[in-house]
Amino acid sequence: MRASSKKNIESLLIVIAILIALNFAGSYVFHRFDLTKDKRYTLSETSLKIVDQVRNPLSIKIYMQGDLPPEFRRLQLETKQLLEEFQAYNRSIVFEFVDPLENEKESQDLIKELYRKGLTPVNITVDDKGKQSQAMVFPWAIAVYNGKEVNIPLLKNMMGASTTQKVIGSVQHLEYSIADAIYKLSTEKQKKVAIIKGNGELREIYMAKFLMQIRESYHIGPFTLDSVAKDPNGTLKALKDYDLAIIAKPTEAFSDEEKQVVDQFIMSGGKTLWLIDQVTAEMDSLYNNSGATLAFPKDLNLNDMFFKYGFRITPDLVKDEQGSPIKLATGEQGSATQYQDFNWKFAPQIYPTTPHPIVKNLGGIKFDFANPIDTLKNGIKKTVLLQSSQYSKKVGTPSEINLNIVAEETSPNHYINTGNLPMAVLLEGNFKSVYENRVLPFVESEFLKEGKPTKMIVISDGDIMKNQLDKDGMPVELGYDQRSGNLYDNKDFVINCVNYLLDDTGLINIRSKDLDLPLLDKQKVYENYTQTQILTIGLPIAILGLFGLLFTFLRKRKYAR
Repeated sequence: MRASSKKNIESLLIVIAILIALNFAGSYVFHRFDLTKDKRYTLSETSLKIVDQVRNPLSIKIYMQGDLPPEFRRLQLETKQLLEEFQAYNRSIVFEFVDPLENEKESQDLIKELYRKGLTPVNITVDDKGKQSQAMVFPWAIAVYNGKEVNIPLLKNMMGASTTQKVIGSVQHLEYSIADAIYKLSTEKQKKVAIIKGNGELREIYMAKFLMQIRESYHIGPFTLDSVAKDPNGTLKALKDYDLAIIAKPTEAFSDEEKQVVDQFIMSGGKTLWLIDQVTAEMDSLYNNSGATLAFPKDLNLNDMFFKYGFRITPDLVKDEQGSPIKLATGEQGSATQYQDFNWKFAPQIYPTTPHPIVKNLGGIKFDFANPIDTLKNGIKKTVLLQSSQYSKKVGTPSEINLNIVAEETSPNHYINTGNLPMAVLLEGNFKSVYENRVLPFVESEFLKEGKPTKMIVISDGDIMKNQLDKDGMPVELGYDQRSGNLYDNKDFVINCVNYLLDDTGLINIRSKDLDLPLLDKQKVYENYTQTQILTIGLPIAILGLFGLLFTFLRKRKYAR
């Protein structure tokens, strides 16, 4: 045997030995290598813990298959690769991509079924080298586990954003959307949410879309404070069984006994979500012959309580140049009334600026007749989640609100040092009771002057959680404004608030993940179409061919000796 052949055999045996050793080690040590710069496919610790809870087969159907527009092919690929990552850590997770439009005979029935489940398609205008066409896409998935089913939205709504921008935002949320669905399916409901009643709060039908969403993850129930008058201690004991209390747009003042019950619930570690209007003003009251209404302060008997906790909601209105569109009649043409869009400054359209996971990557959030929030120094950690634009200011009350304000002309000089008014604030820490060193409204044997660590969120507008009703009196999607046809991110915001207040798994923190998605500039591609084809397709083939020729030449040269 020649020396070269012997050396080749030895090298082959060494390679085989190394491969056997690596396979043996791989059966005991599991690791995935993510070579992307932003670690896009590295699952967070929270996701890994959630995946580990899956014991039985969990199937996911993704309805993005077939002839998709380029942006959605990118979303499809990112979804597939992320699901492969989930599957790598738990083989009980299986998934498949389905084309709902593949079979013409069966597609109609499938589409109706998807509509029934709330999976509505999006119609996309595809621009291919100047030629436009329409495409219908279902950016949804359905996960099924132990007979339970959860819808997974894959495309995030971003009002005013292009399809490309929506896809980028959606990829940012993919891990959160999938992990959240798996968590809902694999974890039994444990946390309890009390919807406080008894002081003129929002009716259930105006919170229907919100309640339908949170009941997928938590036990919810109405909790009336009417029983406080007869049995305050019993009411407090019952409220302490809940983890979160939601007080949504009360219109009647709280009694001192009711305040003590809520206060001691907070002192015992209970979480609270306050949605409070300090001014009485409703949009519907403007639609009259005069087109005007009177906005006046509202006394809920909560000011001393809020002041003790470290904030104050002032009885002013926020007037913001970054308002929401409103349609108003401007005349008639023949027998038809003509409508025109105007900027309504008392409905601020807020875009989050803080990187906090509650609001990160959210789009516009619509307020109606909101109030400014002042934060006070008291040792409690405060994070401003939402604030008005720099071109905003306070309007004192009582004052007349008139639709004619849409014709008002303003300039930046009108808003010098008046803007950036807080409208949603997160407070975290050990709160002190409002009844510290005060006579108690009712005797309580376990009264706490200082509370356990807890957190609350204060939003200065109850309408942020309010869904509108259609002509048949049925609730429409939370955040959808029928007057303008715009869909705002109100639903995602309030759901994120609840999840953050109750989230012990850190699931909400997955939203903070930043991804860098390099996408082609379509305009530049169209302008240099041939050159782009040569660079992206021809050049790699040419390099590969050149490498093959060079390798063949060197090989012939070596063995020709």
